Amino acid sequence: MKHRPVVVGIDGSPAAEAAIKWGTTEAAALRSPLHLVYAVTAGNPPSQAGEVVYKAVAQARGLMPGITIDSRIETGSPSAALVKASGSAAVVVIGSRGLGVMIGALVGSTGLDLAANARCPVVVVRPDLGTTAGSRVVIGYDGSPASDTALEFGLEHARRHDLAVRVVAAHPTGTDLHRITEDGLREAVHARGGHDAELIHITGHPAEHLLRLSSDAALIVLGARGRGGFAGMLIGSVSQTVLHHADCPVAIIPAAATGG
Repeated sequence: MKHRPVVVGIDGSPAAEAAIKWGTTEAAALRSPLHLVYAVTAGNPPSQAGEVVYKAVAQARGLMPGITIDSRIETGSPSAALVKASGSAAVVVIGSRGLGVMIGALVGSTGLDLAANARCPVVVVRPDLGTTAGSRVVIGYDGSPASDTALEFGLEHARRHDLAVRVVAAHPTGTDLHRITEDGLREAVHARGGHDAELIHITGHPAEHLLRLSSDAALIVLGARGRGGFAGMLIGSVSQTVLHHADCPVAIIPAAATGG
């Protein structure tokens, strides 16, 4: 069986180097090829693109000599190139801020565009987290199709990397809209084989609890937009808050990745 590739967006920035490291490790775990994608825009000469790609391939080979690596240079914006690549990918990985993002912004427009429009899970990796690795996968669950996919993705990632799992269903204060019961949470997790997962059913702001409960996380996984999001929103406020403030890599499941 041919495995879908792990796609990594590269641009020569420290954030992209962090994304290459995460993506290379994941490609090896999945036994998948690694695809490195560089987008050439008007301000980036082809010679610079070639140098960036050469260094990225060298970095990946140094980390995992045995994996298959493919590199490509696309014309256009990074988000358009990576959304295109996501159609046949297992996961797309990017750094939280590239060379083109203003100082102080943790997640640029490429990350938000991908989180909204990609056709597979998107992992955003921060370059400033050092080498400290967490011990668990934290999954946000609200019963939406995207959170069902997030649950499956998070449980599978935890199994591959021998990590503990914490599933969080945080119910906003003051409303019964889209409430997930404790039994409903347990049934959803157990139906996907997560019998050893720690289940947390709590009232309060979902993003606040996800961030607090992810202090020892290796990865946070959640849908781009939950059941309580406004119609037409492709990425919700909870996902945006977690993307901007998490102290570990974040996996976002776009609606398009669930067929929604």
